[in-house]
Amino acid sequence: MGGPQGLGRVRLAEIVAALSLGVDLGFDQPMEHVLRQCLIALRLAERVGVEEDGRVAVYYTALLTNVGCHSDAHEQAKWFGDDILLKADKYTHAHHKLQGAVATLRQFGSGGGMAHRFRLGLEFAVSGHRDLSTMIEHHARMARRLGEDLGLAPDTLAALDASYEQWDGRGYPGELGGDDVPLAARLALIGEFVEVAHRVGGIEGARALLRNGKGKEFDPYLADALVGEADLLLAELDTVDAWDAVIGSEPALAIVLTEDEVDAALLAVADFVDLKSPYSLGHARAVAELAAEAGRALGLPEGDVRLLRRAGLVHCFGKLGVSNAILDKRTPLTRGERERLHLVPYLTHRMLRQSPALRPVGDLAAQYAERLDGSGHPAGLAGPAVSLPARVLAAAHAFQALREPRADREPHPPREAATRLRADVRAGRLDGAAVEAVLSAAGQPGSRRVAGPAGLTAREVDVLSLVARGLTTKEIADRLVISRKTVANHVEHIYAKIGASTRTAAALFATQHGLLVTPTASPPGSARALR
Repeated sequence: MGGPQGLGRVRLAEIVAALSLGVDLGFDQPMEHVLRQCLIALRLAERVGVEEDGRVAVYYTALLTNVGCHSDAHEQAKWFGDDILLKADKYTHAHHKLQGAVATLRQFGSGGGMAHRFRLGLEFAVSGHRDLSTMIEHHARMARRLGEDLGLAPDTLAALDASYEQWDGRGYPGELGGDDVPLAARLALIGEFVEVAHRVGGIEGARALLRNGKGKEFDPYLADALVGEADLLLAELDTVDAWDAVIGSEPALAIVLTEDEVDAALLAVADFVDLKSPYSLGHARAVAELAAEAGRALGLPEGDVRLLRRAGLVHCFGKLGVSNAILDKRTPLTRGERERLHLVPYLTHRMLRQSPALRPVGDLAAQYAERLDGSGHPAGLAGPAVSLPARVLAAAHAFQALREPRADREPHPPREAATRLRADVRAGRLDGAAVEAVLSAAGQPGSRRVAGPAGLTAREVDVLSLVARGLTTKEIADRLVISRKTVANHVEHIYAKIGASTRTAAALFATQHGLLVTPTASPPGSARALR
């Protein structure tokens, strides 16, 4: 790819590897757990003589094995309080299904008192058991579904379908065992558990895990091969750059995506991530479309519009690292819970920043919660530091979030959502031009008088930006094709509204509120005049 954003060619491996970092967060594992899992599986595959074509299935199966585990996080949190802590227990009780089941039961109803647990127990007895009876098989089916959407080969899809089967036939759904379990699934399973055991207990910890699980979870031939050459196959896992190693290890010919294929892959992943909460279904897709249409209306170059659309698709990837006990909470969030929620854009950026091709998308996506007055997060950017595309993305996200239901409220009607966004414009938090462009894209009638910070009109914003840059009354009048007297009246009103008496004070106000635009001779209220 090219264009003004400086994006390079995007490989499918980069998108899948970035998503795997979110899977790590959802299991309360250090980022790059899945990447190291993939490296172990690939090294073992090469050691036992798997051909290059076969290693493609190993590669994508290892990266996507657990990607479906967030898709029913709402139910996990409903029954057990914190879906992330629940999934983290997967590695604590390796080989001990009974201990794992007991630990899971102990978490039932976490976060509530005895009355809550009693009511939950009754509900579980009536209908909840159905949520859990096929949960793990559901995760495998969802991983396969994403693989289909990404265009992966049939042997990879078959391995994803069998992600939780075991050598002894006692996995999930327990329909396969022994050599009937696809080799890629057997290798990915070993890689997953060995990565944790090695990270926690070193080479001997990994060997102990393999010996205990040999012939049970693990293919005995593969387990023996890894035990015998653990020093070599697990070498430098603690120090290797896992991202570069995994991207560089993609077997066969790298899958390089066209522009349209990148869009399709990001859309597939975005829809998948939005499954994490029933209150955000379709959120990213809607934000991306609103932002792209608004950006185009504001005259952004087509390359920037495409970047904006992609940022809309990925902007909430980081919610994979936030428990549904927070995302779906029906009562007000505590300060700590709000802080955790505010990590979403930061985590999104962390997921995307390692890919040179995806980093520009992540850089923009991470600004969706910034505000012009500096009250946003994660960086507290203000004024000119918030780019025009970021202002559009912020407005699109804010409008779409208001239009969606949440656990503690019904969706706001479109007109009310528009009123709230315009109030944020008046307060200096959101950009007026961006908000109006988004509202227009959403089919809302335009504002007759778009106000900026301190109640400034659109034309007053134009005049202020030119005053701030030191233009004379005559120069401003010529630039805006209005009379000098009109300019003087505007300046008088502006100074009164913002409490300034000098150009420098006005300039500081304009800088802090992101009003340093460069107006041209356009009718008041037009998209160009509002920029």
